[in-house]
Amino acid sequence: MAKKPKKEETPKVHKDLEGFKMNIDSFGEISSTFPIDKINEFLNKNVDDKKLKDREDIDDIKEGKEKKK
Repeated sequence: MAKKPKKEETPKVHKDLEGFKMNIDSFGEISSTFPIDKINEFLNKNVDDKKLKDREDIDDIKEGKEKKK
């Protein structure tokens, strides 16, 4: 009995990352459908950084505000 080919299913993702795809070519070069700045912005908003968890100004950092000296 022949196996049915698997359908490529799209994974469930956050609404801000709809359409995001990442590929690695044979030379190890990474390409994606989103600019790196947009990916970093998403990660800064939605992922807690373990290195920054004890800082008092973490909320300001997440909002993109800079502390004036």
